[in-house]
Amino acid sequence: MKTYTRKATVRWHGTHSRGAGAITLPIALKLPYGSGITEKLKGTNPPELVAAAHAGSYSMCLAHELGLAGFGSNSIDTTATVTMQDMPAGWRMTQIHLDIVASVPSARQCEFVDAALRAKANCPISQLVSANVSLRAKLITKK
Repeated sequence: MKTYTRKATVRWHGTHSRGAGAITLPIALKLPYGSGITEKLKGTNPPELVAAAHAGSYSMCLAHELGLAGFGSNSIDTTATVTMQDMPAGWRMTQIHLDIVASVPSARQCEFVDAALRAKANCPISQLVSANVSLRAKLITKK
């Protein structure tokens, strides 16, 4: 069985709500980040990074599922929206909503939705999170 790992390094300074940090990825990308509670912070935050990872992973899974169903896609645009909720035990990721708009020649809406749901079930990030994951899938057809 094949496995692989990917790493990111984080350095954080300060408190949860008033701190800041930087995320360094092996591709020499260094992103400033913070808690995400305030919109004033420049940079990213963990929920935003989870959203980015989920959107990317889901898009690849959907392309795979469409391929298994005999379809190729012209484009798959996925937006992941992570909802964070302040609970008594602290901030929790309670919802991730995926909005997908795709152009898939010759696919019918029902075939596309079936592939979208299979991709949600098989997406590694969807399987990883304990938050509720919902989706809305829209197929673009050219006439």
